[in-house]
Amino acid sequence: MIRAGVVGASGLAGGELIRLITQHPDLELTFLGGSSSIGRRPSELHPGLRIHQNLTVQPVTEEVADKVDVLFLATPATVSADLAGLLADRVPALVDLSGAFRIRTPELHDRWYPKVKRRTDLTDRFVYGVPELVGDQLKDAALISLPGCYATAITLGLAPLTLGLGLTLKTVVVDGKSGSSGGGLQLRTSDLHPFRAGAIAPYSPTGHRHAAEVGDFLERSRPGAVGKLSMSAYGVSHVRGLLTSSYVFTDDKVDQRELSRAYLRFYKGHPFVRVRRHDETLIPVPDPQVVLGSNFADVTVLHDEEGGRIVVLAALDNLVKGAAGQAVQAVNLRFGLPEETGLTQQPVMPA
Repeated sequence: MIRAGVVGASGLAGGELIRLITQHPDLELTFLGGSSSIGRRPSELHPGLRIHQNLTVQPVTEEVADKVDVLFLATPATVSADLAGLLADRVPALVDLSGAFRIRTPELHDRWYPKVKRRTDLTDRFVYGVPELVGDQLKDAALISLPGCYATAITLGLAPLTLGLGLTLKTVVVDGKSGSSGGGLQLRTSDLHPFRAGAIAPYSPTGHRHAAEVGDFLERSRPGAVGKLSMSAYGVSHVRGLLTSSYVFTDDKVDQRELSRAYLRFYKGHPFVRVRRHDETLIPVPDPQVVLGSNFADVTVLHDEEGGRIVVLAALDNLVKGAAGQAVQAVNLRFGLPEETGLTQQPVMPA
């Protein structure tokens, strides 16, 4: 068994990690870490969990390295940066779900994460963990930085165009809509039910740090593939799930048939990315509600010939494929397991 620990056990992503680890056939939960919830059991923190393991939340010290083979950091970026500096060469595999190490370029990192001071010698050692795109790099990786939830959807949506067809994307404009769980458990007035219910709140209309990390990753993967990439983000009244709509402008000539074939070809053999026609089901897809509770990302590509653009839609559960599920998927590859191990749950609908 692979011994797994979760730091940030009281958070939403931490709870999802506990849920997935405890039903995984090859992972054993051996450590829970935190600060504000020390001494509490998982079932106290997450009412849906009724696991009968003799674990309570403990402070995180160097000794955790003796208890785990992999440690998940479901912590704020500032905390993850500190813990990575403490544990990077002690824990065999460290998986960070925060934004502390997602952006490699120092100036870009400082712009979007000005309060996150990280060890510069660690930055280039982290693998940006999109399993479908960097699977070979995850094998035996000691440090893995998970993409953000929006970034996962955007990157999976654009990769067949840039890394598959080799298109040069002059301009990409992203519209992102996410449920309230994307903001974690911080108490903010704007997230109170009277304001959030039924709302479409433009909380980040002129830029988002997840778009910055996508641009940083794609530039490293294929320099010059993307010109300008901008994003507007909206909060909606869902609890789980997100949808990104990427409007792509390019001088390269494509048609719908070529695009559809390229996406099917690119994701062949990748079980968690479902390439879909938007009109193939009773309701138009992708739609976040048809992936909730699962590790699937649904992706659709459309050619808007009249508008001179490519429209790429991507939907996922921000707590599973956008966080905990993708983390487990990356760990499966890290330890040589089939990537779908412990992640074969079908979506729950309606939810």
